[in-house]
Amino acid sequence: MNGRPPAQRNLRTIAFMLVVLVLGLILVQQFWTGIERGPLALSYSNFLERVRAGEVDRVTIRGSRIAGELITGEEFESEGPPEGSPLWAELTNKLEEQGVAVAFEPAGEGAWLLSALMWLLPVGVIVALWVFMMRRMQQGGGAMSFGQSRAKLASKEFTKVSFKDVAGINEVIDEIREIVEYLREPNQFVRLGAQIPKGVLLVGPPGTGKTLIARAIAGEASVPFFSITGSDFVEMFVGVGAARVRDMFQKAKASAPCIVFIDEIDAVGRKRGAGLGGGHDEREQTLNQLLGEMDGFEHNAGVIVLAATNRPDVLDQALLRPGRFDRKIVVPRPDLHGREAILKIHASNKKLSPDVDLARLARRTPGFVGADIENLCNEAALLAARARKEYIEAVDFEEALDRVLTGLRRRGLFITEREKQHIAFHEAGHALLGWMLPNTDPVHKISIVPRGDGVLGFTLQLPEEDRYIMSQDELVDRLTALLGGRVAEEMVFSTRTTGAQDDLKQATQLAKRMVVEYGMSDGVGPVSLSGERTNVFLGEELVRSDEHSEELSATVDREVRSLLDQSYARAKDILARHRAGLERLAEELIRRETIDGRELDELLKDFSPEPST
Repeated sequence: MNGRPPAQRNLRTIAFMLVVLVLGLILVQQFWTGIERGPLALSYSNFLERVRAGEVDRVTIRGSRIAGELITGEEFESEGPPEGSPLWAELTNKLEEQGVAVAFEPAGEGAWLLSALMWLLPVGVIVALWVFMMRRMQQGGGAMSFGQSRAKLASKEFTKVSFKDVAGINEVIDEIREIVEYLREPNQFVRLGAQIPKGVLLVGPPGTGKTLIARAIAGEASVPFFSITGSDFVEMFVGVGAARVRDMFQKAKASAPCIVFIDEIDAVGRKRGAGLGGGHDEREQTLNQLLGEMDGFEHNAGVIVLAATNRPDVLDQALLRPGRFDRKIVVPRPDLHGREAILKIHASNKKLSPDVDLARLARRTPGFVGADIENLCNEAALLAARARKEYIEAVDFEEALDRVLTGLRRRGLFITEREKQHIAFHEAGHALLGWMLPNTDPVHKISIVPRGDGVLGFTLQLPEEDRYIMSQDELVDRLTALLGGRVAEEMVFSTRTTGAQDDLKQATQLAKRMVVEYGMSDGVGPVSLSGERTNVFLGEELVRSDEHSEELSATVDREVRSLLDQSYARAKDILARHRAGLERLAEELIRRETIDGRELDELLKDFSPEPST
């Protein structure tokens, strides 16, 4: 469970505020008591003289206490004779003779008790609240409970997620299901001498479903499931992280068999010696404690540690060895069939129009992870709801896909006709080369509608199937298509614009990787020149330029430039031979602003694609 539930934390805050409030009220009361002027105190003889002089307007007698008001309006107090004494009778006669209004009230025997309670009650409240807070802090294991673990105990009712809610990664589910089966029926494994992994590390890009898998395990397992985030261990106070690790494993041992899930473990499990704090760094102390708890001198029987990260490269090697994380499970991006299965799950609670084809939509979302697909379905639902539709239509998914890939449509952006022509011919150059070249992805959509941050137009090319390797011909064709926009503008307007900035950046990066990583350059040869250097703070992989000689670096630059020049000349040659198709496509873009793949095929049906090289 969390070190202190929210209700208890709120109660502590309220108690502290009440203490401050009561102290403030006492101070205010003392202040006003000190500055306010009380009633005029008169001796009994002085009081009688004022009665004889007719200066008393009215009096109130409570036992032997006399209070009243002078004719001047000033209030006074005096101590009279005991009730029933001769002086008492003399006093009452004098008051009657002078016509003073007299009121008798019973003597308040409990008045002094009430006054005492008014002073003692605030003090008692302060003492009670202070005792309560001190006891709560002692139960928390330290000042303000800093050393107590913040792990939460999840249950089936809490998560409401099972393995059937996880799609697209069936191999991963099969691996994870083994752990759940071991916890349910351990004898099936023990009789053969098998031991369940002590730790399982889920590795994968963001959004692939690592945390969702953990939630499904919590919903499927019949044992306690503790969950915590790596950043919850580390605080500004030295030793707090290690104390929380100890407390968490103590609770886990008491609940064994159980599962402990640490999300984003790279926040606490980074390589030691990577910062400026050295071995005494608070994060490293926390990591050392975690290493000892997972596989140290004491044995943690029945405690399985499940962790997730998208940066396994920055984790300490001692954390990854067998005995701690015995099994590393990669959670990949879903393939075509996986994306379709994920779409079915997210579309199960939505009203879809019959024209929505989830299989076709899965083909149009290569590289999408589960989180991207969920966001896509939600955007389509929001668009349909905004248009007051009864069902989510295919056009809603198309617009949602454009939003996810290129950003929101900017309707208020004013573009001149000349700028619109430049943008149209730029995108027409990309689209025509994408349609002509044999090894490029099919053109799905062309648009000159401004979107997002600085996107004035786009040409969307989507693969028909998942691809995991690319040939040199495919990369060269992609490089040629990237330069088509700049080439088309130069051919038509005899000038260059800033619109090709992102294209040139992508083309340069692709050409450089072909030379230094993929070995696709005759001048450099089949070698990889991309060395790695790990940043001590962020764990980033950087390409080192100081590992090569100046001659080799110059050769790399020449080869990169040669690839770009050849692709540029090729793009220029193709567009020059098909100038009529370029102008037809650009004019149609200016008139309609958006053209899809089928319409592009109709516009270019009189032209023939380039042959394969």
